[in-house]
Amino acid sequence: MSDIAAGVISSRGDTPPATPIATPPVFVWPPRPVALAKFLFGYPGYFLPLNVLYMGLAILTWFAFTPALSRMAAFHWDWIAIIYGRNLALTVLVFGGLHYRFYIQKAQGTRYMLNRREPTVSHRRFLFGNQVRENVFWTAISGVGIWTAYEVVTLWAFANGTIPMLNWEAHPVYFVLLFCAIPIIRDAHFYLIHRLLHYPFLYKRYHSLHHKNTDIGPWSGMSMHPVEHVIYFSGILLHWVLLSHPLHAIFHIQTTGLAPAIGHVGFHKLLTKRDNVYSIGQRYFHFLHHRYFECNYGGDGTVPLDKWFGSFHDGTPESHDTMRLRRSRVHGV
Repeated sequence: MSDIAAGVISSRGDTPPATPIATPPVFVWPPRPVALAKFLFGYPGYFLPLNVLYMGLAILTWFAFTPALSRMAAFHWDWIAIIYGRNLALTVLVFGGLHYRFYIQKAQGTRYMLNRREPTVSHRRFLFGNQVRENVFWTAISGVGIWTAYEVVTLWAFANGTIPMLNWEAHPVYFVLLFCAIPIIRDAHFYLIHRLLHYPFLYKRYHSLHHKNTDIGPWSGMSMHPVEHVIYFSGILLHWVLLSHPLHAIFHIQTTGLAPAIGHVGFHKLLTKRDNVYSIGQRYFHFLHHRYFECNYGGDGTVPLDKWFGSFHDGTPESHDTMRLRRSRVHGV
């Protein structure tokens, strides 16, 4: 019997997420225009709450915290340090802020919590004997370092004309449409590289480091082997071949760097002091991947590649039984 069927998730008296997990009505046939409009512009939906926040942060980053493009035509430590510093500051603010609220301050206790336990305080399988310290180490040193390296080279290439730059005034519609499509592109890319990382050769050597985090927390999200970070952030390479603007590239890689904090927060709703409840997106989808390993490889299911390729788990006991049957056929047990 699965954890869901046994009631483990709801045994603390909190409110479990709704199941079955609904697939967003983006790539469906026949089209469902009303459902699609509600998903795109409703709450929670495609834009609200998270993608609007990521978009706004990227715009602020480009205009306020990124050196002039002309300054980035040559590699100099001063502007590179600015890029790394602001990426590290954003990481500490987002990852650290979520960890503080949910696991240090315990602002809402176990209400809307997905984990059976909090992130492990101490265990010898973790670097420094502590899960959170290991997570912080791999995130801040390897994760932010490789994120920054990709971003620095990409901005340098834009500054030198190595990458053709989109003129937003000449093509405003394309500019906006590409900006809005980046979360979809990210979701598809994440599925493909994540499925690749679960092949035994890569999983045993690299991805297994991330999966030591069975009881996840915000800092677990980007706790990865450096080789996995290189693969994970490779989505920005799209902007080397697709006509785009540095703002698109910053939005793409910055969201790639920050979204894992929310994706691994371990809660599916935010509870305020006045008992108002707010959705923080489809967190249960990826939580099930950490619980069972061989399902839900996508980011949040916006692009339903898991459904198309038979790795979708919708959170129900029936879906769990299907996954176990599929696993037994693959492994011959």
